[in-house]
Amino acid sequence: MYVSSLDGSLDLRNSSHFLAKFLRGFLGIQTMDAFASFFDSQSSPRNCWNYDSLKNLRQISPVVQTHLKQVYLTLCCAVLASAVGAYLHLLWNIGGLLTTLACMGSMAWLLSVPPYEEQKRFSLLMAAGFFEGASIGPLVDLAIEINPSLLITAFVGTAVAFGCFSAAAMLARRREYLYLGGLLSSGMSILLWLHFASSIFGGSAAIYKFELYLGLLVFVGYIVVDTQDIIEKAYFGDRDYVKHALNLFTDFVAVFVRILIIMLKNSAEKNEKKKKRRN
Repeated sequence: MYVSSLDGSLDLRNSSHFLAKFLRGFLGIQTMDAFASFFDSQSSPRNCWNYDSLKNLRQISPVVQTHLKQVYLTLCCAVLASAVGAYLHLLWNIGGLLTTLACMGSMAWLLSVPPYEEQKRFSLLMAAGFFEGASIGPLVDLAIEINPSLLITAFVGTAVAFGCFSAAAMLARRREYLYLGGLLSSGMSILLWLHFASSIFGGSAAIYKFELYLGLLVFVGYIVVDTQDIIEKAYFGDRDYVKHALNLFTDFVAVFVRILIIMLKNSAEKNEKKKKRRN
């Protein structure tokens, strides 16, 4: 929705002012979108990690393991739907405010549908993934304009980070990291108020950078907390794999967007330095 409003003759690779403005506005939308996916967390004392915790993966019951397989398979489907949405934006420029609202509406509708209507809820998750992908389409388009390799690097980096932190949550003792839920919720509140204040009073580059890196830290933390929360709920009979996949999908997209924005900013700064040296 940002790119389409610009004149076609604008060279995105040489417009650092436009890039900063685009990324700041896009990050705000993603913060609001992710804030809608909060979950209720529990607190528990922290235990010290040791190599015996590697046995914890074996201690996960077969029923919970099956549930986790369903969750991650559904997550992969949602990511694929998101990729389709982003691709269609590149073809037809469909991404914007309407797709963002449609994504949030699909998520809200999904959460209101009873768990036994699995097919309907799965379809709503795929719709949410599609609209999310279309919404980040302008950012993907910008990355392709600047350096296509950044897009691949950001996705691979997100996938590796997601896999590592999910594995860490599975290998840890039960409920070990759930106490972080309250802290991360506070971090999300700070992000929301920072964005709100920046929208009214105007934000500086330092505040924007702080918001960007704090958001990345918060959502990486949510990967760990959400994974343990899913395992814990599965033990107590909550095996709503669609809702659990939605939580992880929101984390994945939030981390991907922030990693890509950081890489775009770094690339733009390097290009600016090269220009100054030439001049």
